[in-house]
Amino acid sequence: MDGAADRMHATAIAIGSRAALIRGPSGSGKSDLALRCLAQPISALNTAPARLVGDDQILITRRDTRLIASAPDTLKGMIEIRGIGIATLDTIDEADIALVVDLVPANGSAIDVARMADPWPTVTILGVSVPHLWLRPFEASAALKILLALEGKAVVIPAPRQ
Repeated sequence: MDGAADRMHATAIAIGSRAALIRGPSGSGKSDLALRCLAQPISALNTAPARLVGDDQILITRRDTRLIASAPDTLKGMIEIRGIGIATLDTIDEADIALVVDLVPANGSAIDVARMADPWPTVTILGVSVPHLWLRPFEASAALKILLALEGKAVVIPAPRQ
């Protein structure tokens, strides 16, 4: 399946070359959560800045056992800020998807967000298994949870193979 590709309604942010793919229906908080990840200062919790890969539409390409996220050219560098409009940001061209985050509404959801997932759940995209996290996007700690997971501080996420 090397070279397989898909286009997904999602947002992606990255720390270094490791990306979190944030999925959810329109209006669920993908862009808002990504914006909060991008705004986090470097600290003892996250030692590198987050960068935008893309917002709204993400191209996913399989390379060997890796999934690569990138933005379509027409959306590159743009993020929607609800109530304000479209902002233009510096982006990273592509990154390895190291984490898939599915957004869960604060109430009314049948999904129970685990306190400590053991074993860590995975989701398969284009035949590649990726660590999976269910997250309530508007919790105060949601952005830090993504950044901690991407840096491997909250859970062990194997580094992508080169």
